[in-house]
Amino acid sequence: MGREAIPTWFFVMVVVRLGRRFLVVRERKHGQLWYLPAGRVEPDETIVDAALRETLEESGLRVTVESLLRIEHSPAQGAARVRFFVVARPLDDARPRAVPNEHSLEARWVTLEELASLPLRDPEVREVFEYLARGGAVFPLAMLTPEGAPWGLRP
Repeated sequence: MGREAIPTWFFVMVVVRLGRRFLVVRERKHGQLWYLPAGRVEPDETIVDAALRETLEESGLRVTVESLLRIEHSPAQGAARVRFFVVARPLDDARPRAVPNEHSLEARWVTLEELASLPLRDPEVREVFEYLARGGAVFPLAMLTPEGAPWGLRP
């Protein structure tokens, strides 16, 4: 007897870094607290495409995703959640959006010291930023490949 598939939701969390500063967004939901650009991956969308879209929608910044930081898998009763943390950098010198839209209230660059004054949705924001600031390991973006991609070294 085969098992039924369980609903699984995929999310991307984008850690955008510019020197000593990190990008945070003030969310429209979740108590209007500060968090990373993040959201659910939409149908037919890759993890990287979701990261680019979520960052643009929530901060107004165009970024390039450079590496994979972590993948979390959280099974629960009859469902599961998978979160991909990726590291990105801005493509240009544009400033984060300061005017509310349907996705977030505002976005800004902060140092670790400035982050201490913001009410965060989750303390993981500080943990992730501190980890990267200390030179924590990141993984090649090539770790994320489509099913059926050829095996072997990429140029």
